[in-house]
Amino acid sequence: MDFARRIGANRVVIALSLARMGDAVGNSILFIVLPLYVNQLAAPLFPFPETVRVGLLIGVFGIVTAILQPVMGSIVDRVGRRKLSIQVGLVLMGAATLSFALAHQFTSLLILRMLQGIGVALTVPASLAIMTTASEKETRGGSMGIFSSMRIMGFAAGPLLGGYLVDRFSFSAAFVAGAVAILIAVVLVQLWIRETPLDLSEQQAKPFKPVDLSILTPSLFGVSFATFAMAVTIAIMVTLETQFNQRLSIAATAFSIAFSALLVSRLLFQIPLGRWSDRIGRKPLIVAGLLLLIPSTALLGLVTSLAQLIALRLVQGIGSAAVAAPAFALAGDTAPPGSEGRQMSFVTMGFLLGSAVGPLLAGVLAIWSFQLPFYIAGGLSLLGAVVARRMVVDSVEHHGLTHAPVEALREGGED
Repeated sequence: MDFARRIGANRVVIALSLARMGDAVGNSILFIVLPLYVNQLAAPLFPFPETVRVGLLIGVFGIVTAILQPVMGSIVDRVGRRKLSIQVGLVLMGAATLSFALAHQFTSLLILRMLQGIGVALTVPASLAIMTTASEKETRGGSMGIFSSMRIMGFAAGPLLGGYLVDRFSFSAAFVAGAVAILIAVVLVQLWIRETPLDLSEQQAKPFKPVDLSILTPSLFGVSFATFAMAVTIAIMVTLETQFNQRLSIAATAFSIAFSALLVSRLLFQIPLGRWSDRIGRKPLIVAGLLLLIPSTALLGLVTSLAQLIALRLVQGIGSAAVAAPAFALAGDTAPPGSEGRQMSFVTMGFLLGSAVGPLLAGVLAIWSFQLPFYIAGGLSLLGAVVARRMVVDSVEHHGLTHAPVEALREGGED
């Protein structure tokens, strides 16, 4: 039990992390299934090349979610019903996932992806708000590492399950499996998460702001941009599944293995790196992770074998692990009391916007060159490292040096 506390594991953290794993399985199944499913549906209103349609389908989910993140974060903080918000969002995601099996046109898929985006936009700020209030600053990196690791386990299992179900059974089987996984997450939240009463008097005394930009400090912007750059690099290959399969002569299951390799290495390193950020600081790991993502992303377009693709995805996993948990932990460290949902929503908005821009960028740029999207993503990771180095203020004491206190962090600026 003492060991569990030292790494940031408590009842709420574990329970919410397991629930997040369930919904991650349901959502990530679509990463492998949708690029293949698009080719089977008519698209009279969207007569674009296949790569553009796939990028649009994957990207619209992230765009809707990213745009709505600050709004939903403000609503969650205002209402205070975080557990209910998680459950409503999960139900909406599950219903939309199941409805994919009934879609007959590309337009229907776009609408369903938008509904999924709304569900995630409601679920994520509420989940991270509970995570922030249920964890302590001294171990928050470890807590966020556990949360991210369980989510990654779901994202690693989902593509493998989706590829297997499509190869052996049908697209409908994959959609049903995704919906069932999300339903399990709803049940876990109901059984294991207890709603903690919140004092909303101060929040409700203020005028409601759908998007509260007053908490977007330069430091919070730097963290959000870092997660945006990281998300672009790890999501950019999703749109090009068909092209990878043709170039490397592999099937959907093999591609799903390569895709999940990032998630496996991130799973292995996420908790240790999150815990390490509790000791040496958040900022050094964020910058180092982005630097590691530069070569591992730029080289993806040059692979000539499945083994090379898997190796680069493993390295990408380490880089993204170094960014994710420390970034969320830093945002949690500096969140004003009662504003956890809004604060965390800016970081998740960066991640989800990157998850949307990556596939869209790949779909458009691949028309000219298969390698070009990966070069651009690598350059964006470099820019993210520069922005993080200059703008992010750390929140952890390390090597006997004390970074600016929390009050100063909310001011932002270069350390």
